[in-house]
Amino acid sequence: MPYTYTVTSHSPASPDAVFAVLLRAATWPEWSPIDSAAVEGDGDPEGPQRVGDVRVFRTGRGSARERIVDLVIDRRFQYTNEGDLFRSFRGTVDLTPAPEGGTDITWSAIFQPKWPFSGPFWRWYLTRFMQRMADGLAGYAVGAEDRPGSGS
Repeated sequence: MPYTYTVTSHSPASPDAVFAVLLRAATWPEWSPIDSAAVEGDGDPEGPQRVGDVRVFRTGRGSARERIVDLVIDRRFQYTNEGDLFRSFRGTVDLTPAPEGGTDITWSAIFQPKWPFSGPFWRWYLTRFMQRMADGLAGYAVGAEDRPGSGS
């Protein structure tokens, strides 16, 4: 049985500024609960990633391998979790220009846990963790164009 979560946040930054931050794995530890980020292979965590890149995030003693599967410039960032906790996991970050200015961020996923009966726990945990991610992204993107290495 698949499970889902959806969290939202608002950033005063433009969609292109928010998108530029999402594409750079090296920024993620600066605005999220993630401790470190790397890109497998010859990918540069400082530069913008592309479809097919696999990013490795570490938080505490845990790690997550995520493959970028779809990018729509300034609008959508999609990834799959390549780890061993889920049978399937597809996350989506949708960016929408807000009528009052800035960007509305919707971070969601559909997933199927590997272990039976663990779905409610993962939905509870991921909803809280990903809300921190969305809020951190929203705040960090403000002024991102002015940070070295953060421009698109």
